[in-house]
Amino acid sequence: MKNIIITGFMGTGKSSVGRHLSRELKMKFVDTDDLIEKEAGVRIAQIFSQYGEEYFRRLEAKIINDVASHADMVISTGGGAIINPVNLEAFKKNGIIICLTASVDTISRIGNGDERPLLSGDNKREKISNLLKAREPFYKKADFIIDTTTKDIREVVGEILGIVGSMQ
Repeated sequence: MKNIIITGFMGTGKSSVGRHLSRELKMKFVDTDDLIEKEAGVRIAQIFSQYGEEYFRRLEAKIINDVASHADMVISTGGGAIINPVNLEAFKKNGIIICLTASVDTISRIGNGDERPLLSGDNKREKISNLLKAREPFYKKADFIIDTTTKDIREVVGEILGIVGSMQ
């Protein structure tokens, strides 16, 4: 089976949905953010503060290139992963990309900026709205888009199982 890539903005449920989906499908689950932290030996927030976003994106591209070459995995990505056309192409070669979305209000409930470097400081809601607008054209390149605003994990996983089942 091809990989199932779960992407979308932070706080839309990518990791939770990905873990649950992998159990349902009996497929390996990987979270690219976890792999980046393991490779760097520090948390993502520290990568951003010590080395900057550009370094993070290079490390992210290296990890994505590696995991995208495997099969039979559910892969959860960071929110900005598919902005890089090289990452998007790597995922499309051997996978189906499902983008999770949610309303700004729903996303605004995520944790503080300490673990979310792009949202640190004031005006978190405005930052979310601006980032969502900037990333929307990239998210639209996914094969399927699921709005998670009013859905729980089981509902989202059920929708993805329906998509995957219809493709076999």
